[in-house]
Amino acid sequence: MPIEINLDVELAKKKMSVTDLAGAIGLAVANVSILKNGRAKAIRFSTLDAICEALGCQPGDILRYVPD
Repeated sequence: MPIEINLDVELAKKKMSVTDLAGAIGLAVANVSILKNGRAKAIRFSTLDAICEALGCQPGDILRYVPD
């Protein structure tokens, strides 16, 4: 997939666990893990908004387009 998710990088920068982020944004740990591991097929803008607010980052810090 040409869109990469760099959630693991942002979590490491903020020294935050998947469990902590899931609690902060009201999402199941399993769903945050799917995002973190790059297995998600889609993401809601509301989820991206919550992640960015919790991590203090921009959407471009989480998502990156990588041409084939």
